[in-house]
Amino acid sequence: MTGKLALEVGRPDGHERILALVFDFTHRLMKVLEYTGLDTSCVKASYDKVSAAIARDDFRAAQVKKLANLSHGKFYRAKLDDADRLLFSLVRHGDEVCALMLEVIANHAYDKSRFLRGAAIDESKIPDISADDAIREAQVLRYLHPERTGIHLLDKPISFDDTQETIYRQPPPLVVVGSAGSGKTALTLEKLKRAEGEVLYVTHSAFLAQSARDLYYANGFEHGGQDAVFLSYREFVESIRVPAGREASWRDFAGWHSRIRQNFKDVEAHQAFEEIRGVIAAGSGGVLSRDEYQALGVRQSIFPVERRDQLYNLFEKYRAWLAEAKLYDLNLVAHDWQALAAPRYDFVVIDEVQDITTVQLALVLTTLKKPGHFMLCGDSNQIVHPNFFSWSQVKSLFWKDPKLAERQELRVLKTNFRNGLEATRVANQLLKIKQRRFGSIDRESNFLV
Repeated sequence: MTGKLALEVGRPDGHERILALVFDFTHRLMKVLEYTGLDTSCVKASYDKVSAAIARDDFRAAQVKKLANLSHGKFYRAKLDDADRLLFSLVRHGDEVCALMLEVIANHAYDKSRFLRGAAIDESKIPDISADDAIREAQVLRYLHPERTGIHLLDKPISFDDTQETIYRQPPPLVVVGSAGSGKTALTLEKLKRAEGEVLYVTHSAFLAQSARDLYYANGFEHGGQDAVFLSYREFVESIRVPAGREASWRDFAGWHSRIRQNFKDVEAHQAFEEIRGVIAAGSGGVLSRDEYQALGVRQSIFPVERRDQLYNLFEKYRAWLAEAKLYDLNLVAHDWQALAAPRYDFVVIDEVQDITTVQLALVLTTLKKPGHFMLCGDSNQIVHPNFFSWSQVKSLFWKDPKLAERQELRVLKTNFRNGLEATRVANQLLKIKQRRFGSIDRESNFLV
């Protein structure tokens, strides 16, 4: 007996109240959620009847059975008619358990089910299961929208909040700003699923590109009208033409700088590396000339005007060293490859854009068949590869096209779905300290989570 029922026993009318509570408990309705790719048009009447039975926990009426021995999830099937079956799972958010309707399996063809991944299912051997047993096995959902019942799927079910849903339905071009754990990658991948033709997901990290690909195709996702490619930025460059040699790393630069530092005693290696990668060679308009570099404002360069001439001397030696060492700089390659890039992709997603320079971004956008068919995602507070990134520099690429500029709006994801309240509070406090001590890169980087 629950605590609430026990309290009711001592009341004069406790017996009647207990009966009322039990009646209310046994007749509660389980919320029905639907995967956004679910198509019930061919079995609408039977689907409505069966889903209503599941919602009231009447698994017997829906002839629910558990598909056992599946390593990638807990799935149940309900009988729609003599030939067709409904595949669903259960999810839990807090104390609420919901039925997530996934797929209509036509003509007993379990082997063709996207979610069952070719598992051999013998209908005569599928065991029955009660609603109570199934509820105990429900998968935990970190967030569930209080009203919307549409659910997205990557490696797990995802419910979008209002901001995410608005972005999901908004046409490109899109620029999305969000902290770690705000659902940026999930949103970009779900957005990518809606695109037709040849589509590209590109990011600086090869690891992230592979992880995104794994998420994208989790649960057997397929899109017959789409050819999706997931590439690191270096792989993207190589898809146009493979540069000679290998990419110069920070370690390569530091080793070279240590050998010539007698001539550049006042130039710290890491600052020089960031200045070359993020300022001198980073712009989409071409490598800066000495005069253009000297003319930059104080917030556009790490170095004061009186030291920039020395820095440019170092840059010229850097270019000569790259050729001698058979190394290449991705920025310089991006400049050279502009003439080689041809329109190829119908839609492009660039993730963690804060690690990509303006010229690298411009090269990606050159491969679009139609300008504006892109989505950028990132967070300037998560820069891993120093490059003097700012959202204003990114937006300047679009403002060259007035029509594109009119449609351009940054969308900010302010909610964190990954961390607890205390971790989020500490992160916000650190951001406040950082902004007070160093200032913010631009106004789009001022938001807290």
